[in-house]
Amino acid sequence: MIVPMKKVSLVILSREKEAALKTLRASGLVHLQNVEGKGERLSELKNVSAKLRAAQAILAEMKIPQKNLKMVSVSNEETALRAEKIVALAERKKALLDKIAQSAAELERLSPWGIVNPSDLAFLSQKGIHLSLYEIPSDKYNLIGEDVKTLLVNSSKTTKRFLLISETEAEKGERPAGLVPEAYQVVLPEKSSDEIAAEIDSAKNEISKIEADLVESAVFAKSLSDYEKSLEKEIEFESVYSGMEQDAEEKNTSLSWISGFVPVDSLAALKETAARSNWALLCEDPSEDDPVPTKLKNNKLVSLIYPLTDFLDVTPGYREFDISAWFLLFFCVFFSMIFADAGYGALIAVVGLILAGKAKKGQKSLSALVVLLGACTMVWGVLTCSYFGVNASLLPPQLVSLSSSLFSQPKLVLQGMSAEAAKSLADKNQQIFCFTLALIQLSIAHITCCVSNARQKSLKAAGDFGALLQLWGTFYVVLSMVVADGVNYTFPLMDNGQSVNLFGFAAPHYFPTAALGVLGFGFLLNFIFSNYEGSVGKSILESLKNIISVLLGIVNVFSDIVSYIRLWAVALAGAAISNTVNEMAGPMLGKLSMIIVVVILLCFGHGLNMILNALSVIVHGVRLNTLEFSQHLGMAWSGTKYKPFSN
Repeated sequence: MIVPMKKVSLVILSREKEAALKTLRASGLVHLQNVEGKGERLSELKNVSAKLRAAQAILAEMKIPQKNLKMVSVSNEETALRAEKIVALAERKKALLDKIAQSAAELERLSPWGIVNPSDLAFLSQKGIHLSLYEIPSDKYNLIGEDVKTLLVNSSKTTKRFLLISETEAEKGERPAGLVPEAYQVVLPEKSSDEIAAEIDSAKNEISKIEADLVESAVFAKSLSDYEKSLEKEIEFESVYSGMEQDAEEKNTSLSWISGFVPVDSLAALKETAARSNWALLCEDPSEDDPVPTKLKNNKLVSLIYPLTDFLDVTPGYREFDISAWFLLFFCVFFSMIFADAGYGALIAVVGLILAGKAKKGQKSLSALVVLLGACTMVWGVLTCSYFGVNASLLPPQLVSLSSSLFSQPKLVLQGMSAEAAKSLADKNQQIFCFTLALIQLSIAHITCCVSNARQKSLKAAGDFGALLQLWGTFYVVLSMVVADGVNYTFPLMDNGQSVNLFGFAAPHYFPTAALGVLGFGFLLNFIFSNYEGSVGKSILESLKNIISVLLGIVNVFSDIVSYIRLWAVALAGAAISNTVNEMAGPMLGKLSMIIVVVILLCFGHGLNMILNALSVIVHGVRLNTLEFSQHLGMAWSGTKYKPFSN
């Protein structure tokens, strides 16, 4: 459930502001509204925090082995100085690398000329011999006028390099008349080639020393991390302290105030704290525009989903629905259907048990969730007779008999069906199961909306009921268009006078007409009441204005139901990978010399398949809950998680 919140405002004397905030933080009850802090102190703290983060990032980039690295704890002041030094060293290293790159490029530019020393040319210039470096395409060199004195230095297949000799120093940009346009002057370096090379060597030596200093600084990594975490709380406190509003400049007589939100079950404790501290406290219900945070409260089983929602960073809005229980239930089903292998499920459960053994007290939700997902996967794997993709003919008959005749091809073969017919029927049954999951989950969404609007005595409930009927009618259409094969299942869209085979039951011949009638009636109800805001006429008018979107709504319902078939398709792909890996390893089994290769191949192949399945869970399993299901609930996951101001 989403815990109801109260909006509270605290008024205190400005001179007691610091002590009051410390008391409020110690209580850990109030989620404060955002305040814009200011002041030199806050800027200084943020600057130190930024340097600490930068220093940690620099050490992380160094990839220094942590094994046998003994961490050193120092004071916060010393840690800040270390961070500054690390950042300064990294900046110096970057500057040196840039300098090396520029110098290397300069050497590359001058390399065809050999060793170039501008001071030598300057010396000759003082003696009245002015030399300039030029390059020209090889076939243009002979076009230079005879009155231009040149000295050929070297040549390549495409370029000739020469010195232009003159008795007077040319003005900048001035060229002799006989020098062809294709000749271009080479800019002299500021330093000689030898000096540039020496600078590169010096920079490399300095970089080596910097890297050694950074490696030595790795022992302060924990101090950097601890100080940064403590600064987060200090920055939060200073932001609130400096951002609190007050009514006058005079600190001794002025009042300061701040607003926030507190769960109703914690309101009594806050009132007690306010009375004891002589604060003025105003409590009221949040308005529609207030950014009310969301606090979820569920039992231990439902709370197992919190590690996943925290990882995804999704929180329902304060006025949205808490679907934690449904999220957990359907996510377990989706997870097990995507992995679809009892062997994989067993490995996942073992990993969960290992995590549980290492988890600290009060932090076992993640490991418990992993164990639950592994157990669910084992159940589905048993029902479908899937054990590391091993061919059913190689499995003990007892395992095959445990599987379900609805979803397991081997079980159907055991009952006398041909392999091809058994596979076709098992696939169809799994597809129907996927669509049935869609029907159940999306029906829950519309029933939830219907009940919510009914409690508010809004005729929107009729629109939600219409959407529910529309969903059920569309479900039959999906079965007819996707599942019906004329052999195992027939779902006609027209009354043909014959009874309909509906999952082994004989439905009346008019069932297709009834299904389409339910679809049409549901659409009509939804069209009339979905936009109801006190007037049926206005609701109809609003639907007419958005007639294209309303009509596309039927298509969206169809596509949402069909999208659940991804569970079967992804599982099919995973099973194909498992079979391929086993077939590759099969010929090598029984050969002692190949045992290591077989083990590596099986571990790599099945490990890769499990990783791909895990990604599929995030892409598909999570999506069905946070998109399809949530859209039918009208949820936008627009909430802000309740985070009280605390130590």
